[in-house]
Parts: sequence; C-alpha cells; structure tokens
Amino acid sequence: MSDRKLALSSASAPGAGSESNSGQQAAYLAFLLLGMIWGSNFLFMKWAADWITASQVALLRVIFGFLPILVVGLATRSLRLAHLRHAHHFIVMALLATAIYYVAFAQGTALLLSSLAGMLSGAIPLFTFVAAWAFLRSEPLNARSVGGTLLGFLGVLLIARPWQGPVGEIAPLGVLYMVIGSLSVGLSFVYARRFVSPLGLPPLALATYQTGFALLLLLAITDLEGMQALFAQPRAAWGLVIGLGLLGTGVAYILYYFIVERLGAVVASGVTYIPPVVALLIGVLLVDEPVRAMDLVAMLAILAGVGLLQAGRRRGGSDIRGGR
Repeated sequence: MSDRKLALSSASAPGAGSESNSGQQAAYLAFLLLGMIWGSNFLFMKWAADWITASQVALLRVIFGFLPILVVGLATRSLRLAHLRHAHHFIVMALLATAIYYVAFAQGTALLLSSLAGMLSGAIPLFTFVAAWAFLRSEPLNARSVGGTLLGFLGVLLIARPWQGPVGEIAPLGVLYMVIGSLSVGLSFVYARRFVSPLGLPPLALATYQTGFALLLLLAITDLEGMQALFAQPRAAWGLVIGLGLLGTGVAYILYYFIVERLGAVVASGVTYIPPVVALLIGVLLVDEPVRAMDLVAMLAILAGVGLLQAGRRRGGSDIRGGR
C-alpha cells in the first residue's frame, strides 16, 4: 500500500477524527496555559529581584527550568552526543534567547511595575519582525506590516513616557532593559531560522542544549554571593523555583513545542497576546499595582500593532516563529 493510501485509510479509520479533535483541544488548552504561565512570570521576577540580583534570578530560573527539560529529553531519547558538533550554534542561542533575555527582563521588571513589564513584553514580535527584515530580508514590507510595527512601537513609547524626564513615574532604564531583552529574543529567532532550523534537530533537544549552555554561561558571569537570601523568603523562593523555573522555563518550553507540533508555528506565535493581559490583571487585581488609562491605551496599541503585523506577514507568506 502506498504512503498516500495508508494515510487516507488511517484518517478514515474509526476514532481517527475524534483523536484529532482531542489533540487539537489539548493543544488549545496548552496554548491558554502557556499564556497564563508566561504572564505570571513578571510577578515572580519582581518578588525575586527584591532579594537577589537580576543575573542570580536568571541563573536560578535556568537551573530549575533545565532539569525537567533534561529529564524529558533523556526519557524520549531526543539527545545525542553527535548533536554537540553544532555546539557553537547552541551557545549563540543560549546567549540571545536565554542568558541576555532573562537577565534583561529580570532587571527591567525590578525597576518597573510587574504589570508594565508584562505589557512591554508584548512587543517581542515587533523586534522579531525588525530583526528578520534587517538580517534576512525575508519579511514583507507592506502597509500592514509597517503600520503594525509603528503602532506597536508607539505603544512602547506611551508606556516609557520619555517626555516626563528622569523624574517621571516610569524608570526609563527599566524600559530600556525590557527593550534589550525583547531585541535579544528577536535576534535569536532570526539566528534560529538561519542557522539552527536547517539542522533538523528535535525541538526538545534544542531546548535542552540551549538552556544547558545558558546555565554554563550564567554560572561563569554570576556572583553567587548573597543568593541564599532568596531562600529566607518563602514567597519569593517558591515563586522563582516553581513559577519561573519549573513552569515558566521547563514546562513552558515543552508546552510551546507541543503547540507548534499540533497547531503550527503561526498559531503558536499568537500566544504572545496573552501574557501582557495576564500580567496586567495579576498586577492590578492581586497586588494592587496602579494602572493608568494611558497604560491601557499603550497595551492595546502594542497588541493591535502585533495583530496588524501578523496580518501583513500572512499576506506576504512569511513564517517566523514567535516566542517568549
């Protein structure tokens, strides 16, 4: 029997449709769960940053995120010694998509309200688009993509409010750190598309190598003195270990690649709409952070800009993966 006939007979087999539907339902549940996990990360970063440095926050987050990924990678036999011949690519990804990204976001969240930091994270697809256009020349330039990019960056500007000067309510340095983190992630997607995706390695293996090398990089640059102060604060400690590490890094990677496999990269990139809203709701409803009308307008501008940008990219046939 040919492959085509075998596929058709499998698809028409009893229960095949229900299995497909249940798989899609599981993927959409994972989609919502991932958005909620990433949206809560900013509160956990805020708690941890009150007691330890940003690089220490990133280091501990990677440690507790790497362990579950490693276990799953070994259990599924996704890891191979032969993969290490590509270690130079894994190191670049570890730097851009984990080390710089996590440290910058932790430092930015330490200087801002967690809700504002979460709103700014919604701009990651904008930086991905700009980086892809600049270095790959693969992103479509049309009215939608340009308009969406400008609208999104206007939202970032409204949150930063640079016209208030250094004595304003928003710390410009905090916004700058969030921009650096978002740009680093954007560059990582471009690098992954150009150098890593063609390798054809299992996504779980890539996540394991990326976080593993990031762990080594962060160990090399992080001053460990005073890090034990975090574990004298149960709320901050559990938030980092469970919220940022186990869930926000380890489980999040596994969920993301599950969504990409079941729903595709374009749909998976839509998860970036959820964390800014979740971070805002958590900040306002659970920890009584103030929110201004301007902040809501800014968040809507960022999300609308991302939506317009995605529409422009679909029209141009582009498929750069988004992520967190």
